[in-house]
Amino acid sequence: MTTLRDIGEDALIARLIALVPRDPDPAAGPGDDCAVVDPGPSSSTVQLLKTDCMVGGVHFLPDTPARSVGWKSIARVVSDFAAMGGLPARFLVTVALPLETPLSWVEELYRGIGDCLETFGAVLVGGETSSVPPGSSAVISIAATGSATREHLVLRSTAAPGQTLLVTGFLGGSLAGKHLNFTPRIKEANWLVSHFKPQAMMDLSDGLAKDLPRLAAASGCGFTLDRAALPLSPGSTPEQALGDGEDFELLLALEPGRVPGLLRAWSAQFPELPLTAIGCLVKEGAGEILTGGWDHFAAVR
Repeated sequence: MTTLRDIGEDALIARLIALVPRDPDPAAGPGDDCAVVDPGPSSSTVQLLKTDCMVGGVHFLPDTPARSVGWKSIARVVSDFAAMGGLPARFLVTVALPLETPLSWVEELYRGIGDCLETFGAVLVGGETSSVPPGSSAVISIAATGSATREHLVLRSTAAPGQTLLVTGFLGGSLAGKHLNFTPRIKEANWLVSHFKPQAMMDLSDGLAKDLPRLAAASGCGFTLDRAALPLSPGSTPEQALGDGEDFELLLALEPGRVPGLLRAWSAQFPELPLTAIGCLVKEGAGEILTGGWDHFAAVR
């Protein structure tokens, strides 16, 4: 009998979406950071749709402050809107909790949710609550809508060989606590699409070792990586920068002739946040192979 452990997350998703009706002409469907609904040529904007979930023991531990859990649950989704060059708008929150959960914990959870919604100009419009069976973990599920102007929308699948790969911020260290207090790069992404629109972009949620191959594959490319150039979080190793996951930085592809101008403008606009060239895309079947990163169904973590 084949199990989820045997096939891994990406293969599971590919099998599941083949079993259900799908939009025959999606602007972007399963496999990008957000789904995209195009209302038609008369509209200057497209709608972005996103769901995400957090599970106790997987995304946060029992002693994690509830307010930090709430912030992270929303910030993860905001990061996906940033990766598409868009903005978040309306959120629905579903919580499924053990009966013994303290009321104060739930209230702090929602204070953290409110902190993040307010910071990024979004609102709560609904949701659901449920209990879970004894011994089960808490689950927090988020659904959200947002939008992007048609000209600013960025996908994973539109890069090409020869383009330079860049990453914002620093990589590694999520396991030391960074995953609870990160700031989604919504401001930086919207500056990028307005001034130096990337050819492709995504956020780094599962680690560069997992997400870079996804971007390259979506664009029909291979890649090469300059490990010596990786911007490391303080105290992190290159291996952690590749595999820890939950960096929530932006990975983007840009034509090499535009890179020097972008780096100059970026350093003036965001002097405290590095933007680093870490490699390039090459033709499909060439380049290198990366392994590691986070996979929910991996046999070995």
